[in-house]
Order: sequence, then C-alpha cells, then structure tokens
Amino acid sequence: VGFKLILLRMFSRGFRAFAPAARTFSRQQFRFGFAASAAMGAAAMAVFSQKEEAMTEAPTEVIAAAGGAVLGGAAGWFVQNQETQKVANKYAKYWPRKIMILFGAPGAGKGTQAPKIYDEIGIPQLSTGDMLREVRTADTPLGRTVKSLMDSGGLVTDEIVINIIKERITYEDCNNGFILDGFPRTLKQATALDEMLAGTGECVSQVVAFEIPDSVLEERICGRWIHKASGRSYHVKFAPPKSMQTDAAGKVIPETMKDDQTGDALMQRADDTAEALKNRLNSYHLQTVPILDHYAPKGIVRRVDANQPMNNVW
Repeated sequence: VGFKLILLRMFSRGFRAFAPAARTFSRQQFRFGFAASAAMGAAAMAVFSQKEEAMTEAPTEVIAAAGGAVLGGAAGWFVQNQETQKVANKYAKYWPRKIMILFGAPGAGKGTQAPKIYDEIGIPQLSTGDMLREVRTADTPLGRTVKSLMDSGGLVTDEIVINIIKERITYEDCNNGFILDGFPRTLKQATALDEMLAGTGECVSQVVAFEIPDSVLEERICGRWIHKASGRSYHVKFAPPKSMQTDAAGKVIPETMKDDQTGDALMQRADDTAEALKNRLNSYHLQTVPILDHYAPKGIVRRVDANQPMNNVW
C-alpha cells in the first residue's frame, strides 16, 4: 500500500509540475522547471542522506516529492525538445535556403575556404567534380550516361550537370542551403541555374568571389598536388602532405607525395603549368566576369581579398 501511495503521489506531483509548462509551451518555463526539478531532487536526496529520522517518519512524502519533481522536469524537457524540433522543421520547410556560389581563378583558394564556410554556417559544399564522380559510379540512367561520356573523353553537357545538381540539392543535408563550387562557369550556365532554382521559388542568395592578382597564382598553381579520388588538394609550400620529402637541392621527391588520409599517391594536373595557367586565366576572366556582372545588380556579390594568409581570408 505504501509503495502504491508513493507512485500515486509521484505522478500527482509530476503532473502538477508539468501541466503549467504544457499549457503555455514556454521554453523559459521548461528550462526553469527542469532546473528547479533538479534542485528539488538534490534537496530530497540530501534529506535522505542527512535526515534519516525524517525518512522514517515520513518516507512517502519525501520520496513522492523527489519523484514528482524529477518526473515533472523530465516531462517538461521532453516537450521542450519536441517544440524545438518543430521550430527546426518549420525553418527547413518555409525559410529560404542559403544558396551560395564560390568563384575564383585557379589557385585562388576556393577548395581551402569552402570547408571553413561549411564549419561556420553548416551547409555543404557541392563540387561539380565530386558530384560527377559520385554519379558516375551510380547504377542509374543518369549515372550510366555520365560514365559513358567520361570514359570516352566526351564533355558532360550543361543540361546533365543541371540535372545532377537538381537531384543532389534534394538531399537532407541541403535542407538549409548549399554551396556551389565549380558551377556555373559561363553566363549560359548561370542562366540555366537561375531557371532551375526558380522552379522551386528559389534563387542564388550570395556570390563570393575570391580575388587575387594573376601574378601570384603561378606559385600557387605550379606547386599544387591533387588526390584524384577525393579531390583533396595539397601544395608543396603552403599545405604540404605529411609524407613530402625533398632532395639535396630542395626539390620535391615525387614518390613521397602521398595523401594524408589514405596514403594514395598524389598527382599533378597536366594543366598545372605556367604556360597552361595563362590560357586558363584568360578563359576564367572572359567567362566568369560576366557571371559576376549578371548577379551584381541583385546586390549579392561579395568580393574577398584572397591574396593574404588563408586564415585571414574567411
């Protein structure tokens, strides 16, 4: 009978502690109630440990008080979590997603800065190269088309890239937004991207252009090494792999260039040369500058000085 009485009083006190919070759904009340419950529970435990005689005289009252306080606090905490999740779901469903585009000449540091942006605002970086590699391995009609084109040395059309992006941004990690890196590269692609986003009532919300003098880029580009499978980038001066070794003349020993995470051999792109860089920069300026001009009237273009220590860029 005594145990039943304790349980009855626990539920009664727990309900009285929880009911006001349940009616008002106030986060402050939940937090206060939970803290107060913890304090009451601690006080009750003190009564148990320090006042044994009180326990013998009125054990049901003490246990009911402690149990009711904990039960009420736990119920308040549960409803608070439920309400917090509801707010998060509404935000993901109704608020406009943060849609960013990163621009920068070869070697400007997009690949270095993108993870830092992700750490700050929590939206994924979608690299065109990474998405193509992922789709290429998928046993889907789109995946087989991309694989056939890439294996034959053909060019992946703008339409295919747009469809890949359209599918990728439906993933859960893109609920609050995403960062596009490597697309669009031309004004035509930018227009196609705008049309695709307009289909869901969205638009690009910010364009970040990493700016650096062409004269500085040669050192950055010609010292770059790539992990082909993942796209991770290293540099013999600015971000060398842990395995890198040099000879007596201070030149890098190619066989020692290994990926930090997998140990795979790194490679240099065929166009990471001084001569090829000139052509790539000419192409970048001719094709990309019009894209910035396209988005500038909307007030969403942010130009960043990338000619400084990488920790100061973003």
